[in-house]
Amino acid sequence: MSAELLNTVDIDSKLQKEPPQEILRYALSQFDNIALSFSGAEDVVLLDMATQIRPNIEVFCLDTGRLHSETYRFIEKAREHYNINIDVLYPDGSAVRKLVKEKGLYSFYQDNHQECCSIRKIAPLKNKLLELDAWVTGQRKDQSPGTRGTIPVIQNDRLFARPNETLTKFNPLANWTSRQVWDYIRAYNVPYNELHDRGYQSIGCEPCTRPTGPNQHEREGRWWWEEATQKECGLHASNVKKA
Repeated sequence: MSAELLNTVDIDSKLQKEPPQEILRYALSQFDNIALSFSGAEDVVLLDMATQIRPNIEVFCLDTGRLHSETYRFIEKAREHYNINIDVLYPDGSAVRKLVKEKGLYSFYQDNHQECCSIRKIAPLKNKLLELDAWVTGQRKDQSPGTRGTIPVIQNDRLFARPNETLTKFNPLANWTSRQVWDYIRAYNVPYNELHDRGYQSIGCEPCTRPTGPNQHEREGRWWWEEATQKECGLHASNVKKA
């Protein structure tokens, strides 16, 4: 085990016992060049916490071109509520055109979602992360027991790091449950995507997201036509490898 990995594991062991606010405080104290990935309920909770520590924290989100109109309104609502700039990332137009020309608009129903996600999400994310030293995500262990059940609070993100450099990834809500997230949203009147009021628990692109029933896990509304243990778009692909 390298000294770098050993140090991260040791820090993670300590941070596992801390609340999300303290994990964020540690992350922001260690890195100036750090950004928060924003999309859903977990991320807006982190945004609410982070702006109390660093009001001008850098925030980015991915616009795949296939989002619900409600999601676009949610992004704008968060921008106005916290008076922040949100860096909206877009996929390469030529790559999108090539995919649609060759396979149509809904190829993911026939093969799998990874190809479309790679173009619309992973490529723009990778370009963004090449500019950063660290990033913050809203991953929780109970979001997807098959792929996220063992995620650490802090980790070396080797998937998106620049060659021969380190990219640190923080998951401050790793040990929180969905109920804790929503308790926080209601307690502090945090803005959220209105689709949640219509039965959507985990929200991605419109063609790949649907409401879940009373006894379904939140990730069952994502890529419902695929095998359950592979429900990652690639943003956190290392989770699948570990599983």
